[in-house]
Amino acid sequence: MHNMNNLNDLKDKVCVITGGGGVIGASLATGLAGVGIVTVILDINEEAAQKVATTVQEETGTKSFGMKANVLDKASLVAVLQQITDEAGQIDFLINGAGGNSPQATTQLEELTEDDLDNLEKSFFGLEMEGFQKVFDLNFMGTLLPTMVFAKQMVQRQKGVILNISSMNAYKPLTKIPAYSAAKASINNFTEWLAVHFAKTGVRVNAIAPGFFLTNQNRFLLLDEATGALTSRGKKIIASTPMGAFGEPADITGTALYLLSDMSHFITGICIPVDGGYSAYGGV
Repeated sequence: MHNMNNLNDLKDKVCVITGGGGVIGASLATGLAGVGIVTVILDINEEAAQKVATTVQEETGTKSFGMKANVLDKASLVAVLQQITDEAGQIDFLINGAGGNSPQATTQLEELTEDDLDNLEKSFFGLEMEGFQKVFDLNFMGTLLPTMVFAKQMVQRQKGVILNISSMNAYKPLTKIPAYSAAKASINNFTEWLAVHFAKTGVRVNAIAPGFFLTNQNRFLLLDEATGALTSRGKKIIASTPMGAFGEPADITGTALYLLSDMSHFITGICIPVDGGYSAYGGV
């Protein structure tokens, strides 16, 4: 019989969060620690990871560890796995939170018109391959590699949950950011693939697709640096979100806790939008 009405089964479990030094990672860590989950915050920025871990531990009284790891370097992940096992114990859950976009993989134009034909550099044709590859790798390979390294223990123990962070881009790509959109679409496909691959082992694999949240990664696209007012893109997003607001980082926590807990015991291979109605709205 699975515990179906509370989160007590989560207490003292160990959850690794990649990209844990970021806004959403930090918020998730605090929410998880609130029900007694021991969190291991991994980030390429060790200082950010440790700062989040310290804050989480002070605010919740639940143990949290901050460690440096590069999600694109398998050796770095293997090394930190040893450290995690020594200091925090066996891994029960993995949240693949590392990801993000870069101005180098962002076109200046939303769409090409006749007026732009002399200025193709501002369009798809001006994208730097290096920037594109970097963003695609961070979002896709940066989920694949940690899963390869950290899920092995789960499969061997025949229990555990992997939670990938997708995006609204996975369903309908946003203008300007083709690398990020393509990578997030890949995350959804990989979530389904891996869920099927692991289904008989007792390890579940699901994803969350946040709608629009203000983060350090997208602020430059959504807010005017000088005034703090919404950019025209920011206004479009709010107009396309029936609830009329950006999400708060804490809005993701409930869905994450549900997918990690035994309440979702028979759920694998899905992606839940947390988007204020964005994906339901046709724009009219």
